[in-house]
Amino acid sequence: LRLTTLRGSIMEDAVPSTSKHGLARGLPLKEVLEYLVPELNAHCLRLALNTPKVTEQLMKLDEQGLSFQLKVGVMYCLAGQSSEEEMYNNEAAGPAFDEFLQLLGERVRLKGFSKYRAQLDTKTDSTGTHSLYTTYKDYEIMFHVSSMLPYTPNNKQQLLRKRHIGNDIVTIVFQEPGAKAFSPKNIRSHFQHVFVVVQVHNPCSDSTCYSVAVARSRDVPAFGPPIPEDAKFPKSTVFRDFLLAKVINAENAAHKSDKFRAMATRTRQEYLRDLAERHVTSTPIDPSGKFPFISLAHKRKEKSRPYPGAELRSPGAITWAVHAEDHGAGGELEALLAISNDFLILVDPEAKAVVFNCAVRDVIGWTLGSPASMKIYYERGENVSLRSINNNTEDFREVVKRLEYLTKGCETSEMTLRRNGLGQLGFHVNYEGVVAEVEPYGYAWQAGLRQGSRLVEICKVAVATLSHEQMIDLLRTSVTVKVVIIPPHEDATPRRGCSELYRAPVAEYKSSGSDGGSFEYKFPFRSNNNKWNRTSSSPQQSLSASPQSHTGTPNRAVSLGASIGKTLSAERPAIPRSVSSDGRPLDSKRFVCPWEGGLGSGRLPSCPKHLKRKLHANEVSLWSFFQPGAKILSARLSAFPQQFFVVWSWWWYLLSSVQ
Repeated sequence: LRLTTLRGSIMEDAVPSTSKHGLARGLPLKEVLEYLVPELNAHCLRLALNTPKVTEQLMKLDEQGLSFQLKVGVMYCLAGQSSEEEMYNNEAAGPAFDEFLQLLGERVRLKGFSKYRAQLDTKTDSTGTHSLYTTYKDYEIMFHVSSMLPYTPNNKQQLLRKRHIGNDIVTIVFQEPGAKAFSPKNIRSHFQHVFVVVQVHNPCSDSTCYSVAVARSRDVPAFGPPIPEDAKFPKSTVFRDFLLAKVINAENAAHKSDKFRAMATRTRQEYLRDLAERHVTSTPIDPSGKFPFISLAHKRKEKSRPYPGAELRSPGAITWAVHAEDHGAGGELEALLAISNDFLILVDPEAKAVVFNCAVRDVIGWTLGSPASMKIYYERGENVSLRSINNNTEDFREVVKRLEYLTKGCETSEMTLRRNGLGQLGFHVNYEGVVAEVEPYGYAWQAGLRQGSRLVEICKVAVATLSHEQMIDLLRTSVTVKVVIIPPHEDATPRRGCSELYRAPVAEYKSSGSDGGSFEYKFPFRSNNNKWNRTSSSPQQSLSASPQSHTGTPNRAVSLGASIGKTLSAERPAIPRSVSSDGRPLDSKRFVCPWEGGLGSGRLPSCPKHLKRKLHANEVSLWSFFQPGAKILSARLSAFPQQFFVVWSWWWYLLSSVQ
């Protein structure tokens, strides 16, 4: 029997009860269990003993797998070495290793050390006089450094060192230049499941940098943050944060392996068996059943909830059974829609896998269809199409209330736009699909279109699947122009997802002295499955293309994964625009658009070139990755200077038109 620990939170106000809510004694246990676990037979349950032993046992049971204290091994590999014995027999650390340890943590005196000690002796110095300790986020990490543990002369096995490092789940292997290739086959241990290999380049210089590789057991799932291909990390706090995040996630991933799952299951079963057999009374949780005749004298009280829909304000995820439209496979996928205060996700129950997720703060709007259908728009207007499994319209009303509480999005509006006598629609739209200007009291104005509105569909085609030229061409050539828009905020600024407002820049890792970092903030996530395709087109490329007629028609299949290249957009005092809805070039003053950061030449093939910039390590520290059961590491983002770029293609267009 494999027992999975499930954790969540249910607001008391969401539980129907005959008792008054909000009292110190809480609600009757029977009513809480009947509401939360209706399939459970509550009559067979008995109350536990009210003793400190039971409380302690329950705490251990509940906190199993929630440790925020980690012990990590660190092995030292010199040039020409590769075997376990060679690494354990390096008596002292060299300058390159000392430099790495200083970056990784703080050298602490073990005797009298009062924080997490990771089985090291803090009284008699039997495990060495010093060790390496650090904290990261909510975690305490003690490193078992091979060169700091006791060295035994004429002993190849160095058992005093292997006793600690050999029992660590995650081990960092530090290699000096010239070290042989590392192989986990050279390590004899039943506990070491993940090796993070760090090789130094140009040690003890202004251009010191490190390359990283990971070796893991077959049953340990993959974990983040991803390592860029051929990346070299300059010595910096950004690299330290990256490495510590990698180590913490390695520990969490290893606990999902079969071996550690089995160990955790056995421990949990023993705790439960001990509680059920030795610490239980004979009192049922519903003692009123002993005197049923008393209830005849009083009218049975109705269960009530003080605040209907209180569960919609829960910080945890709320789920609904839905059909998700998948145009890539030409069908629908039965899934669970889950919305927490952090993420909106779709889970495939059969595969037990997350097939889509985006940050809740990226949701910018939604459309309620009929019967019982819904579209949720996020980021640049990409959308997820959903349909209720049982045609239950009440489900999506709850989804809307949930989104209204958690997001700054709103319901979309659909309108049909008419042309004036000159065939013009009377508004300007920029490359993002944001309305930059509306002719006062024109047809578009009368239809309700306002500055800051966001076009998400034009004639049933998702704007996120169109380049700027395709968007303009569709507006110019369609006989009847029907659009779906997301209204702006009250101050006329367009609704934007957090990934547009704050995007972690990408920098190329180099072995030079530049103190930089290389990573990409990737939202939303889709599983690596061909049926959840995403297309990509660069707004900058579409702006720089010469105006020409399109021989092909825009792709009208609004894919669940439809996307364009992510651009960095910030709240602006004025909305940039490049072309009117009628295809005419605008005033040259409006060709300059605010753009954050320079145009670099970073080396991540998955990222469009126009999104890459060089960054100093002290500008940003942002690591975000999604794993089942893993914590989302929070972000600190500093302000970036704004620079400007010019749309050269339209300058050329103006010059050619003048000639």
